[in-house]
Amino acid sequence: MRHKKYRVHLSTWAVPAVYAAVALAAGLTFPRFESRIFPGLVHPASVAVAIALYSSIASGMLAMTAIVFSLTFVMVQFSATAYSPRLVLWVARDRVISHSLGVFTATFLYALAALGGVARDGSETVPFISAYVVVGLLLASVAMFIALVHRITLLQVNRMLIFTGDQGRKVIATIYPSMKSEVTAIVTDDFRALPQTQTLIHRGRPRSVQAVDVVALVSLAKASGGTIEMVVAVGDTIVELMPVVHVFGAREPVDERKLRDTIELGAQRTFEQDPKYAIRLLVDISIKSLSPAINDPTTAVQALDQIEDLLLRLGQRHLEIGKYRDSDGKLRLVIPFPTWDDLVRLAFNEICFYGATSVQVMRRMNALVADLTQAVPEERRATLKYWRGRLRTTVARSFADGEERLDASKEDRQGFGIPRQHSSE
Repeated sequence: MRHKKYRVHLSTWAVPAVYAAVALAAGLTFPRFESRIFPGLVHPASVAVAIALYSSIASGMLAMTAIVFSLTFVMVQFSATAYSPRLVLWVARDRVISHSLGVFTATFLYALAALGGVARDGSETVPFISAYVVVGLLLASVAMFIALVHRITLLQVNRMLIFTGDQGRKVIATIYPSMKSEVTAIVTDDFRALPQTQTLIHRGRPRSVQAVDVVALVSLAKASGGTIEMVVAVGDTIVELMPVVHVFGAREPVDERKLRDTIELGAQRTFEQDPKYAIRLLVDISIKSLSPAINDPTTAVQALDQIEDLLLRLGQRHLEIGKYRDSDGKLRLVIPFPTWDDLVRLAFNEICFYGATSVQVMRRMNALVADLTQAVPEERRATLKYWRGRLRTTVARSFADGEERLDASKEDRQGFGIPRQHSSE
């Protein structure tokens, strides 16, 4: 399996800055070149009408930009109190938002700068192409406004849950091979018996491991004749003096600069190669909805719908993928990946704890465990059997009344919908 290295894109504010610079430069120079190259190509509108139109567009776009983005950031901030703030940050940094701000700013600046091209050198003419560029930018701004409104609807709880689930489905499909595909049997190589020849230490402020370039690491290990072990997993936060990589049995040291370049670090976790991150965010939304201040168990049930889908997909795939070999079949790279037990614990532990007194959540979790038990391979059912017992213990501890306890022990995919008459054993 090959992993592409995570690329850092332009920051949220760099995109509008590029739009603004290009629009300002074009507005100051294009009408001048147009009047020289096409002196006879003029717009039929009068100078007074053109000045009024350009001025109205410039002033209107400035006001609309301020209003729209003030409301957008207020909505993002408000939504952060209901969802995970890490998740809302992904929406706030969406490319549509940054490009919308760029188009709005470009329209304002170009219209303002192009005013100087009207009646240039005392002629009572309006440049033809420049006039339609202003109108085109205005139409583009309307289109971006519609796209922005559509993007903001992602802040609805159901859309946010689907968005998070989609990110998880993408990384699962990218990283993990299907059970139906042939996977080379994992042979345990005792690489730690070899001498440890090198250790890569992190220096600097805390950073999150966002992605790993597997192909490059295998190539470096093969060239040195050794085996590289990643000490940290994708999604871990590394701090000053923490070991990141160990090299075993190398004939010659691996270039440390090249070794660092294969590991992408950032300020926070990403979905790029981290199958746990989507589940983590769904759990965050779920347990926040179960807090006494919000008290919204239905949102927790909707989050469990997405969690079940992710676990079902993970349960149908090979998860033991942390060992990579070169073309000769020799082990060259070892990366820690979560096991089935790790993933299920991440998905269930906190929701089970914070939703222990919610009949709705307990019924949905019982149905989730029963459905997964029937869908996953036999070797992964022991974990689900354990969690079935945990749920029974939680219900028995949380509900003193026998009738409530019986009600909370039922399997119901909607929480309060159509309970199953017989539990799937």
